[in-house]
Amino acid sequence: MKALFFVVCSTFGLALCWSASAATTVKHPPGAYVEVDGARLWYETEGTGPALLLIAGGPGASHDVFHPYFSVLAATHRVIYFDSFGRGKSEKAKDPTEYSFDRDVRDVEALREALHLGKIDLFGHSYGGMVAQAYALQYPKAVSHLILSDTFYSGEMWQANNQSTALNIRNQFPETWNEIESVRAAGHNTCSKEYQDVANIPLSLMYFYNAGKAKTLEESGVQINLEVYCAIAGEDADFLIGGDIGRLDFRMSLAKIQSPILIISGRYDRISIPSWAASYARYTPQAKLAWFEQSGHFPFIEETEKTMTTIDAFLR
Repeated sequence: MKALFFVVCSTFGLALCWSASAATTVKHPPGAYVEVDGARLWYETEGTGPALLLIAGGPGASHDVFHPYFSVLAATHRVIYFDSFGRGKSEKAKDPTEYSFDRDVRDVEALREALHLGKIDLFGHSYGGMVAQAYALQYPKAVSHLILSDTFYSGEMWQANNQSTALNIRNQFPETWNEIESVRAAGHNTCSKEYQDVANIPLSLMYFYNAGKAKTLEESGVQINLEVYCAIAGEDADFLIGGDIGRLDFRMSLAKIQSPILIISGRYDRISIPSWAASYARYTPQAKLAWFEQSGHFPFIEETEKTMTTIDAFLR
């Protein structure tokens, strides 16, 4: 199998870029298409029992990042993976303006109804956690348990990530930072080809506690649609978060969520910064906050057994 070549494409934000020719060695459960809001969405399912729906990050990432880690939960749940509109195997928009945060939230409900799932346990990672929060607030009767992993409660929190990431790159990769400054001085923003060509930072810098674990993403086959990222996060999202995300703020609403909440955070996450993630305790006093001491942005990759044991205990 061909090895996956990857770089961080939208370095400050959450959009990662992989080569289109990347191959995956990870086995997937059976999948199918379902029509949702006029578009075909791809989903896969394994196991039986209460439905556990997984929402990937980005915005723009495919569901592949969750394989094979969540398969262990299929022993007690019907685990459902899906590609949101424009991601992975799902249908792409004819015009990028069709991508929006609100549509991502609506599509979760439309998918739940199309698959006749009833009440669901909901897991959202990174940007997917923002979708999950909005969904739980808009459709409270549809959510049994809510799990938020390494996510954000506001555009302001996301912007704090941008500033922290800029500092890390400037300190650790000064030669790349100089190139970034040069292309930006020439008027090229985050979503330009000129910027993407120079913003090549190893995933290990921002996303992992154990740098060696970064290679596991090579095996997942995860993809990102940069058009989705730019449409929802803004044309210069790596520096100034905008688009739909820039307007989001769940802080004053989170205490209204009635379903049990588990918040997962990697101690060494340089994307969803722990100093900000800890504030969830203030806005969701009803939630359980679980720290993963040997993880970055992906506890389910770096501390898989502990993550799945924690999730399983919470859902029980």
